[in-house]
Amino acid sequence: MSAQQSPTAWQAKAACRGPQAAVFFPPPQFERKADRLERERRAKAICSECAVRAECLEYAVAINEPHGIWGGLNEHERRAVAEAAAPV
Repeated sequence: MSAQQSPTAWQAKAACRGPQAAVFFPPPQFERKADRLERERRAKAICSECAVRAECLEYAVAINEPHGIWGGLNEHERRAVAEAAAPV
C-alpha cells in the first residue's frame, strides 16, 4: 500500500505556521498604508526563508486566494502572476 500525500501536505512545513501567522493577513479593523506595508514586509521576510514558498505560491494562484501574503506575494502581486501565466 502506498502512502499518497495530500495536495496541501506542504502546509505542515510552512514557515508561517504558529503565532507569527497574524502578519500574513490584514487585521479586521482599518489598517493604515504604512502599517500594511510594514506587516507585509515582515510576512515576506518569513516567506523568503520558507522551504515551501514555491508550493505555497502555486497553491494560492491556483485557488485565486484573495487575501494575505502567500508564497511571498500579496494579492495584487499574485493577480499579476496569474494574469501573466494565463493563455492568450
